[in-house]
Amino acid sequence: MSETATAPAAAKAHSKYTRNQPYTSRVLVNRRMTGPESEKETIHIELELEEGMTYTPGDAVGINPTNREEQVAENLAALGFNGTERVLDHYKVEISLHEALTTRLGIGKLARGAVNQYAKLFGENVPADLKALLGQENKLLAEEYVWGREFVDLVKQFPGAVQNPQELFNVLQRLTPRMYSIASSQAAHPDQVHTTVRVIRYHAHGADRQGVCSGHLGERAPEGATMPIFLHENNAFRLPEDTNAPVIMIGPGTGIAPFRAFLEHRQTLGQKGKNWLIFGEQRRVSDFLYEDQWNGMLADGTLTKLDTAFSRDQGKKVYVQDRMSENAAELYKWLQEGAYFYVCGDASRMAKDVETALLDAIANGSGQTPEHAQEYLNDMKKAKRYQRDVY
Repeated sequence: MSETATAPAAAKAHSKYTRNQPYTSRVLVNRRMTGPESEKETIHIELELEEGMTYTPGDAVGINPTNREEQVAENLAALGFNGTERVLDHYKVEISLHEALTTRLGIGKLARGAVNQYAKLFGENVPADLKALLGQENKLLAEEYVWGREFVDLVKQFPGAVQNPQELFNVLQRLTPRMYSIASSQAAHPDQVHTTVRVIRYHAHGADRQGVCSGHLGERAPEGATMPIFLHENNAFRLPEDTNAPVIMIGPGTGIAPFRAFLEHRQTLGQKGKNWLIFGEQRRVSDFLYEDQWNGMLADGTLTKLDTAFSRDQGKKVYVQDRMSENAAELYKWLQEGAYFYVCGDASRMAKDVETALLDAIANGSGQTPEHAQEYLNDMKKAKRYQRDVY
């Protein structure tokens, strides 16, 4: 692929397949990356693309999951239906209730809104325990209730509300695609898109649970299987137009995905800008995602600098922001050289801690006030030299 696909061609490919009209892709590779002793299950997925489907490093791939068959069967049994009942989906297409619970409705993680809508089906006869979860004044109690529960738990505890299966479309949220950062460059893999997925599994309220899409990919998407997918542009997360500009990338866990795309792109196209990657996970022996590839990139000069933070490998936990602080003087030097700074991963804590470490590095490096550091960072944002893909 040329470095930038022509705009009309790119627009055509992006508009041809959408979340509502996805492309049926074949799974080419589904490989577990974390070791058997890891507390996490992280997988590398490679999906086949149709000719003409194009993406840019920084984009995402949308994957349309289905609910597990045993989960669907459990819901049907709890609701008292057999699955052959006919319903109209969100687009007024007639399908079976089994199909609706498999591909249209979110029966996994229970939402507070679903509790409220379900209660309405009881009319005047709402059970007292259910009534105690309703209304703004009971929001905290309701949030505590839904945590770790699925729709079937609600139905089993308060049975008999759903008389007509069509009512489920007013109760349940739509089963939506999940977006994953693309972990490949199309320059390196012309007819493929790769991504990095952590499979979510946990035990709650006496049952084993799993993420809807990550569980599908982890258990029901072997090589050769098909998945409905589409490509999603993310113009707010892009490599610098100046291919000589230095790049600093902070990517703990699966946040590493877009930086594999960035680095493959620069490597394949022979771009000369310096690249510094800071990666974090729990343990080097079991959680060092793409280790061999990074070592190869260090050897050929694609990666100028690689720092790792394995939090559980020593008594005191070490995170990516700690590595930033240790290298603060060099970090500021790179920024002064015009480096672009990228963060991908957890928004709730990591991204905030990284920004704090970045502001400290600017303040210390410049010998100026925290206010000056904030202005410096604001200028970087305006120049698109500070970009975040956090979730």
